[in-house]
Amino acid sequence: MEHEVERQLKADGGMSHGEFEILIKLLTADGRRLRMSDLARQAMISKSRLTYQVTQLERDGFVRRTDCDSDRRAVWAELTVKGEEALAKVRPGHRQVVRDNLISQLSPEEVQLLGDLMNRVADRLRDSRDQR
Repeated sequence: MEHEVERQLKADGGMSHGEFEILIKLLTADGRRLRMSDLARQAMISKSRLTYQVTQLERDGFVRRTDCDSDRRAVWAELTVKGEEALAKVRPGHRQVVRDNLISQLSPEEVQLLGDLMNRVADRLRDSRDQR
């Protein structure tokens, strides 16, 4: 599944799955921006990995970093118009790949169960990371 998603995102938008996930987190965030530390936690990746990926996204014009006025130590990652356009380009293909290779293979009950299980795993990973 990961290979198919990665292939589609590269073909349709020249982005990695990790970069796609970061852009989606920003798209759904209030004001289309998140503090880098919050973005790392939500994306469940290390701060150093996030910094690398945001640097790539910033190079492509999909994200910009700005200082946080209320906390001089914090930096915002903001989705740009170009980033929104890139997401609009790759999302239909992404949905199709997930639908074809996962969702269509499962019953509605299995889809619900899979979602519940993945949420439980994600919550556990977040809790574990927050405790460190």
